[in-house]
Amino acid sequence: MKKAGLFLFMILVAVSARGWADTFRFAYTKGEKYRIVSQIQEAVYVNGAFSHDSEILDKIAVTVTDTNGASGNHDVLYQTSERAYGSADEYDWSEEYSSQFWRDARGAYTIDPSFFMPMVRDVPLFPATDIEPGSSWSAIGSEVHDFRANFGIEKPFGFPITVTYSYLDNETRDGVACAVFSISYEIFHAVSAAGQGTSRMYPTRVAGSSEQKFWWDIKGGRPIYDEENFDFLYSFNTGDEVEYKGKSQGTLIQAVPLDRAKVAQDIQQQLSDQGVPGVTVAPTDQGVKITIENVNFPPNSDTLLPTEQDKLRRIADILKKYPDRDIAVQGFTARAAGYTDKDYQTLSDERATSTARFLLSLGARTADQMIVRGMGASSPIGDNSTEAGRMKNRRVEITLLEN
Repeated sequence: MKKAGLFLFMILVAVSARGWADTFRFAYTKGEKYRIVSQIQEAVYVNGAFSHDSEILDKIAVTVTDTNGASGNHDVLYQTSERAYGSADEYDWSEEYSSQFWRDARGAYTIDPSFFMPMVRDVPLFPATDIEPGSSWSAIGSEVHDFRANFGIEKPFGFPITVTYSYLDNETRDGVACAVFSISYEIFHAVSAAGQGTSRMYPTRVAGSSEQKFWWDIKGGRPIYDEENFDFLYSFNTGDEVEYKGKSQGTLIQAVPLDRAKVAQDIQQQLSDQGVPGVTVAPTDQGVKITIENVNFPPNSDTLLPTEQDKLRRIADILKKYPDRDIAVQGFTARAAGYTDKDYQTLSDERATSTARFLLSLGARTADQMIVRGMGASSPIGDNSTEAGRMKNRRVEITLLEN
C-alpha cells in the first residue's frame, strides 16, 4: 500500500495583483516534460505487531501534451520500485501505471474513472480568492486505490477526502525564496460492498491521516520539495488489520530534452572506438537504449563473467558522462527446452540485478537513479529456434531515460 508523497504533477505560477504572491494558479506549457521522484520509508504492522520495513521509490514522468485555456492535458508514467529498509542495494521494479488527465488552473482533475493513478486527486485545490500567509481553506479531494492483486477488486476503488490547507509563510530553502503550505486530511471510510460475491479477503474500512508540507519557488513559480507523514489502517472482513505508517519526501525535476539520436550515435561511436563487442545502441521512446547481448554467468552463479565485467566497466565510464539521467536496467532470457516461466523470470532477475549492482559498485549511478526489472523470456529480438537468436535474447538493456 504505497503512500506516495503528494508532490503532484505541477508547474505552479504565483500571480500577484498587489506585488504579493497571494494568488496561486497552475500554468501549463504544451510539450513540457518533468519528473517527480518520491522516496518513502514505510513500516507495516499486522494486527498491531510489526511485520517489516521497506523503502519505496516512485518515479513519475510527466508530459503536458496539450492545453485548452488555462487547463493542461497530462500523459503520465508511474514506476514504483522497492528495497529492504536501510539497504544500499538497487531498487527492484514493482509496478508500472500509465495515466492521462486534464487539470485546470486551480488544480481540479478531469480523468477517466478507469485510471488507477494518481492515487490522490484534486490536491492541492487552490481557492478562487487571494490568499496570504496565515490563510486557511478546505476543499474536497479524493483517493483512489488499486486492490486488484490483493483483494480481487478489479476497478479503481476511490472515496472522497476533505482536505485542510494553510498558507504558512514565506521562507528561503536552498537559496530560493519559497511559499510554504501545509495539507492535512483524515480518512474514515467504510467499504461496505467491496467483497460482495467473493470469498476472498477484502477491506471493510480505511482509516488514517496525512500531514504534508511543501515549498514552491515564488519567483520561478515552480514547486521544489515536499514532505509527508502518514498513518493508514485497513480493516478486513476476516477481522485482521494492516497498518502502513511512514514518511516521504518528493522533488520535482525539470527535464532537459535529450537529443536521443545524437546521444545514441555518440555512445555507439565510443563503444566502437573501444572495440566493445556485442553491444548496440538505439534511440527509443523512453530514451537511449544500450543492449548487451549474450550476457552469461558461470554455472550456478549470479556473478558476471570477466568478459561481461569488462564491457560494463566501459559502459559505466560512458554513463558517467550523462550523470543527470536516470537509467533502467532490464534483464531478458531466451526460451529453451526444460525451463519454466518461473525459471525465465529468475534468470532475467539475476541478469538485471547483477548488472545493476556492478554499475553501482563502479559509481555509474546511485541506487535511487536506477530502476531494475527482470523481463523473463518476453520480447525476444531473435529466433529462439537458433543459437544465434538465443544469444540475442540472453541480454541486458540499459536505458538512459528521457524523463
